[in-house]
Amino acid sequence: MTREWTLQRNCSLAPRQVALAYAMLCAFSLTVGLALLVLHGIWVVLAFSLLELALVGLALIVYARHALDREHILLADTCLLVECVQADRCRQARLDPLWTRVLAPDERRRPLIRLESRGDQVEIGRFVSEARRCQVERELRQALRGRSAMQ
Repeated sequence: MTREWTLQRNCSLAPRQVALAYAMLCAFSLTVGLALLVLHGIWVVLAFSLLELALVGLALIVYARHALDREHILLADTCLLVECVQADRCRQARLDPLWTRVLAPDERRRPLIRLESRGDQVEIGRFVSEARRCQVERELRQALRGRSAMQ
């Protein structure tokens, strides 16, 4: 029997929706800037509009790049697989479920859940709230305890 947990950011907009929203903002802002330039000769509005769109575009690129960040934990009979996706990087760790301990978050250092197995350590829970981290920590402890009791 396998158990799975997916811990991901709570993002309101998908990357495609971000692109659409940005296109609409560009259309409106450039229309206003160009209209003021053509009708009244006020070029400063267009310059500030371009600067604004460049900065908003940069912020939206960073947002869209991290919108799909997640941690996926798969507990199978033979291994505990932890996969962490951040922007364009994907890291995987395979731990032995019989030797894995769930260490409580160290509130002074980092409030993340630490998994330790035979010297390997993995931290999870960076994309979710503290309440969700506590829930996952309890569920992982119970699931791992159940695995070791079955062996």
